[in-house]
Amino acid sequence: MRRLMKALKGLWSLAVGLRITAVELIKPQITVHYPRKEVDNLATYRGHIELVPQDEDPGTPRCIMCWRCVDICPSRCITLRMHVQGEETGRAADPGLRLSPDVQVPYSQHLAPPPDRIVRVLDGYRLNYSLCSLCGLCVQSCPVDAIRFTGNAYLVGTTRQTFDIDLLARLQQRAASTAAARGAARAA
Repeated sequence: MRRLMKALKGLWSLAVGLRITAVELIKPQITVHYPRKEVDNLATYRGHIELVPQDEDPGTPRCIMCWRCVDICPSRCITLRMHVQGEETGRAADPGLRLSPDVQVPYSQHLAPPPDRIVRVLDGYRLNYSLCSLCGLCVQSCPVDAIRFTGNAYLVGTTRQTFDIDLLARLQQRAASTAAARGAARAA
């Protein structure tokens, strides 16, 4: 009698499992098989960040180099390099104040010029996307909306260096390719 009850419970369990499998088999697929199909609802997708160009010059970013994005980033994945116009980039740095011959006072070599003469030039804007948590704090904190999320959901790479992105070079490359495409369209 126990064997019969155990066999009936096993058959019942098998029937329930087969019913669930059959129901799931006839449902439409939700998963997108990437190489054959692509997702078409990426309007709200938040990919890595990119620089927004100025309206009058698409090769120059809107960035005013306030460093808010670098300061607020919890992952420390943004690196900004800039210089003040008029400074020579190859010049040896001013040694600044020293506590002793070997110990320099922190940040003493960066003495700011008068505010009316400061013109900053962006030399590099790098994003280490392998560290980025996509929190969006950098985009929210930018006072001039110089950063936005991309809709690039298909960023792939085989090495970590692939995800260390020079956003300034990418902006300038995109502006050059857009200008070349416009020139080709006008010529045709």
